[in-house]
Amino acid sequence: MYRKIEKELLKWKENHKKPLMLIGARQTGKTYIIEEFCKKNYDSYLYFNLEKESDILSIFETTIIPEEIIEKIEIIKNKNINLENTIIFFDEIQVSEQAITSLKYFCESEIDYKIICAGSLLGVKLNRFHSSFPVGKVNFKYLYPLDFEEFLIGIGETKLIEEIKKHYKTNEKLLNPIHEKAIDLYKKYLILGGMPEVVQEFIDKNYKIQDVNLSLQEDIIMSYLADMSKYTEKNESIKNIKIYNSIPKELSKENKTFKFSLVDENARKSRYETSLEWLKASFMIIRCNLITKNESPFIAYTNEEKFKLYLSDTGLLRSLSNINYTEILMEKNMMYKGVLTENYVACEFFSKFKEINYYTFNKYEIDFIIKINDDIIPVEVKSGNRTKHTSLNEYIKKYSPKYSILISEKNFGFENNIKSVPLYAVFCINNDKENTI
Repeated sequence: MYRKIEKELLKWKENHKKPLMLIGARQTGKTYIIEEFCKKNYDSYLYFNLEKESDILSIFETTIIPEEIIEKIEIIKNKNINLENTIIFFDEIQVSEQAITSLKYFCESEIDYKIICAGSLLGVKLNRFHSSFPVGKVNFKYLYPLDFEEFLIGIGETKLIEEIKKHYKTNEKLLNPIHEKAIDLYKKYLILGGMPEVVQEFIDKNYKIQDVNLSLQEDIIMSYLADMSKYTEKNESIKNIKIYNSIPKELSKENKTFKFSLVDENARKSRYETSLEWLKASFMIIRCNLITKNESPFIAYTNEEKFKLYLSDTGLLRSLSNINYTEILMEKNMMYKGVLTENYVACEFFSKFKEINYYTFNKYEIDFIIKINDDIIPVEVKSGNRTKHTSLNEYIKKYSPKYSILISEKNFGFENNIKSVPLYAVFCINNDKENTI
């Protein structure tokens, strides 16, 4: 299954002096994509899972010198390693701080090592690193669940992608049957989300949503909850789980600003802040910050006390919220369809912009505020065809942005300086210099 990260891995291959570390939530496909990359691009590669291979893990307990590490691997595996044409993949590297520290010395060595690594909860591990961290010696890349474009590639809809991109640039309406087809696929993506195993199940079942085993999403959620218990103290894991499980309730409220009181009536920020950071660093949740000024840089105007939380995968949110897939296809649950839609846009934006923000003024709220080619662009999100956009209109009156974006089920268009972007075309919105109005 194609992933956009492949382009980044190929760039690293051309200049691989720094070891590469792939970070992302569990079951987003890190191990699979690295193995496929290694098989396609190197004569030989070695795979070591430090969580399962205690003999290899023990090496890092005695040395972090690359030459000694390789020598001991050769002895344990009874294998001569030709470093000129071999890439070495250390999976689940988060279990050993010494292994992570050794990456600095692999980088600094005169020997041409090719080292790539991945692991679950790497973001959490790096946030709590106690040893000497290899600052500036590691190339970090991030893998998220499949976005909608990757989903379309996976199901063979490359011609549809090109048509969507073309109309995004011209603002001309798609032919209605094509528009309806794209909306239908978007709804199925809302149900499935972007976890590779779930998308592959959809492909294997000949794209019949009714035949997909959606309990796979429940299994992924359970594995997330198990991680919280496995890698944290009991009291902290309880708080992690409470926050994670509270997100559907938070998002269903008219005011989606996160409130600790919905997690626990006696909750306080000081008590739950560490758990919040754990979930964020694990890439299980996405934080959307309130900014107090629509000026750049956004980080300078972040209100640390007010924010929204989204799940990192819309399919998991649907599962955690116990929404039957037919409710989405038949549009029976319009209120919660709006929640899933907003979460979907948050995931798409986060994978592109690496941070997401919203903005309030007077009594109005702008769902997302982003930068495109150095212009600050307000974005309003609607889940259906009804596109009354009072907040966006008020923002335009007050601030006169270069243009605004309205995301909905409506077809492409541009009117009153508002760019209409169908929900299936959100992947087109990015900070590329070729991204035109």
